[in-house]
Amino acid sequence: MNLAYPYTVTAQASGGYLVKFVDFEEAITEGDTLEEAAFNAAEVLSGIMAYRLEHNQSVPEPSAGEFLARPTVVVQSAMLLREARGERPLAAMARALQTSWAAAQRLEDPRHWPSLKQLDRAASFLGKRLVLSLE
Repeated sequence: MNLAYPYTVTAQASGGYLVKFVDFEEAITEGDTLEEAAFNAAEVLSGIMAYRLEHNQSVPEPSAGEFLARPTVVVQSAMLLREARGERPLAAMARALQTSWAAAQRLEDPRHWPSLKQLDRAASFLGKRLVLSLE
């Protein structure tokens, strides 16, 4: 699943840049430079996605665009595991990982930092393979 979300950048008459996300109307930020605007875009995207995950709200698939932001790695891992698990009960994942339900639930918490070992074991349970990338 691609988690790179597009945003628009508008130069402001007073200086700086306004950032609005295409897929999240509530996600708006700004920056004095394009670099700062891009950094702030990733931060606001992470916050919006974490909020939606924590409140069991839907997170849209990203559309296409020129400027792209990605959420933090903890938000990405929570989102990817939740999507891969689908309708399977969390208790089934906890049993397969030989851990508690609460520990399995933390894997899908956008504020919890899971270990690579935990992510790899969860991916195996879900019939997936953990793949890392540096960009």
